[in-house]
Amino acid sequence: MATQSLLWQVTRNDHPAGDAERAEILANPGFGKWFTDHMVDICWSEKGGWHRPRVQPYGPISIEPAAAVLHYGQEVFEGLKAYRHADGSIWSFRPEQNAARLQRSARRLALPELPTEYFLDSIKRLIAVDAVWVPDAPETSLYLRPFMWAKEAFLGVRPAAKVNYNVIASPAGAYFSGGVEPVSIWLSTNYTRAGHGGTGAAKTGGNYASSLLPQAEAYENGCAQVLFLDAQQGKYIEELGGMNVVLVTKDGTLLTPDSDSILEGITLDSILKLARDRGFKVEQRPITIDEWREGAESGEIVEAFACGTAAVVVPISDIKSSSFGIWMPEPEGERVSLSLRQELTDIQYGRAEDRHHWMMRLDA
Repeated sequence: MATQSLLWQVTRNDHPAGDAERAEILANPGFGKWFTDHMVDICWSEKGGWHRPRVQPYGPISIEPAAAVLHYGQEVFEGLKAYRHADGSIWSFRPEQNAARLQRSARRLALPELPTEYFLDSIKRLIAVDAVWVPDAPETSLYLRPFMWAKEAFLGVRPAAKVNYNVIASPAGAYFSGGVEPVSIWLSTNYTRAGHGGTGAAKTGGNYASSLLPQAEAYENGCAQVLFLDAQQGKYIEELGGMNVVLVTKDGTLLTPDSDSILEGITLDSILKLARDRGFKVEQRPITIDEWREGAESGEIVEAFACGTAAVVVPISDIKSSSFGIWMPEPEGERVSLSLRQELTDIQYGRAEDRHHWMMRLDA
């Protein structure tokens, strides 16, 4: 059944950032520190469905103290980027996959599923008023953060009957300003990210909240990220705090963990498709930490990397834990991870052929 079109109301910000202020921000945006002049707001209710779509000035959200999101964590979100190509046009990478993942996350958190057409329309509407915020420097982008939250003021434990969907945007600088360097990862043996039947496969804030303490432990041990094991047996690798993991064997096979508590990564899926295009074999299956350790020691596993929206791809140099370590060898020749990263970013920034038709123009 066709989705009914939304009738948008656009209210321009009376006090947008000036050209000089915006240029200063875009020259060194960092990540998640600055926000564009506008935001998207769509309401949902049991009786009215999705309604009152608006593009409005970016600013504080009014929320009642009894709002369900504050008490029961009923919220989900997404993350994707808008890229400016050399001709000035603005594109996004596989946004329909973000829409589908938001729907899966919403289903798990007992939230309404936003139709794909509404999701895509929402980011196009925001770009229509904030296009000047998409930077054009190499490896920069405008990070888009759609999110949905339960706003009904009610303390009973049940799915909220009133929900909000918003989109905000933040200019993002190059993740690796000095070039991509391998990182050390801390293996958490005291904490798990999610369990079988839990919310691990959903992109919801609680998963990230549970990773903050072990992430702090990683920093204390000189590591950039934390790797989690499964909650049942504590021996199968899952994912990092916000990235998927891939191992490369000496025969050119890419291995990545398979579990119902791992968030399905869009970057991961894309990297694996590009690898298959090159003739690599791909295996998604349970992988123990011992298999990784023994494979690295024997030379069977020659490379490891993490991938996600923000960093795209980053090589892993070693795994540290309270009882053992895993050290990855220096590869002979170019790293598979960095070669795939280059190919993917070339597609995203319009420097290479988009043979899978992954890119969607946002400013047309």
